[in-house]
Amino acid sequence: MKTAIVDYGMGNLHSVLKSVQAAQALSGKAAEIFLTDRPEDILAADKIIFPGQGAMPDCMAALRQSGLGDAVEDGLKNKPFFGICVGAQLLFEHSEEGDTTGLSWFKGRVKRFAANQTDAHGGRLKVPHMGWNTVRQTRPHPLFKDIGQETRFYFVHSYYFAPEAPETVLATSEYPHEFACIVGKDNVFATQFHTEKSHDAGLLLLRNFLDWQP
Repeated sequence: MKTAIVDYGMGNLHSVLKSVQAAQALSGKAAEIFLTDRPEDILAADKIIFPGQGAMPDCMAALRQSGLGDAVEDGLKNKPFFGICVGAQLLFEHSEEGDTTGLSWFKGRVKRFAANQTDAHGGRLKVPHMGWNTVRQTRPHPLFKDIGQETRFYFVHSYYFAPEAPETVLATSEYPHEFACIVGKDNVFATQFHTEKSHDAGLLLLRNFLDWQP
């Protein structure tokens, strides 16, 4: 089983690689896990992990300039596929960040958190949303195996998913209003939070992905 982590120059790539390798050790199943910037490697892989970090316009430009876009889109259609953070945002039709067109796998937009929002106690909420936050699963999914409701994951983002199709929302979080933080459809699963920064819960999610056969 070959799992490719897409290297288009815009992600916390070595941390992602180490966390996937740790997740593979939890799984106990043989797997070849590697970073790659070669389209042919992505086309030959059995599973794809698509991370991202930074501004979405830069990430989308880097994806196109690298020549990896077609291989990534092939993976979206044909293989178990895991998008992380901006790598998940790129799967939507459009982002308010830089008025950017995405890959349009999910219908909907990526929107910026409103400024000057407050929490339940009147404290001002900063943008970006940064730190640990609870995640509420809204639909069952094989990747939630051994992960309880209200598990905390680590977020760093100023923009959030706004999917058009409610059935694609697998989990939500709040800041201060509810927003989708995990989406999925068919063979594709994507998280707004950073699995590689989410300690044990993030490793379980990645382990479940490595075990997943949609």
